[in-house]
Amino acid sequence: MDPSRLTSHPIFSQLEPGELSRLAALATEESFPVGKVLVRQGDFSTELYVIEEGGAEIVRDGTLVDRVGPGDIVGEIGVLEKTRRNADVVVTEPMLAIKITHWEIKRLSRPTLAKLQAIVAERTGHRADSPGPVPD
Repeated sequence: MDPSRLTSHPIFSQLEPGELSRLAALATEESFPVGKVLVRQGDFSTELYVIEEGGAEIVRDGTLVDRVGPGDIVGEIGVLEKTRRNADVVVTEPMLAIKITHWEIKRLSRPTLAKLQAIVAERTGHRADSPGPVPD
C-alpha cells in the first residue's frame, strides 16, 4: 500500500516517513457490504479499520452512540490497549477500509507505538493507561 494513503488520516499524520512505509507495508485494504458487523461488542480486539469510503454505526448495548465515515478510525483503542470491544460497529453504507491487525501493530517499534498511543489519547481525550468507554 502507498504510505501517502495513511498520511491523510490524523492518527498517522505525525509519523516519520520510515514509520509510515513500514506500517503501509503491513496494512491491507478490504471492502464490506451494508449490514456487515465489523466488530462485535465483547470480542477481543484484533484489528483497527481506517474508513476510506462508506459509513457505519457504533452501537453499545443496543443503543446508537455514533456514526462514522471517511477519515474515521474504529478499533484503535482496543488494539492499542489490548482490551475487548466496547461496542458493535455495523456497516451502513458500502465500505472501503484500511485494515491493520494487532499483529502488525506489535511489529512496530516501541517509539512508533508510543506515538500512536499518544495521538489516539490526544484525539479521544482518553488516557492510554485508563479504562473507559470510548467508541471503538
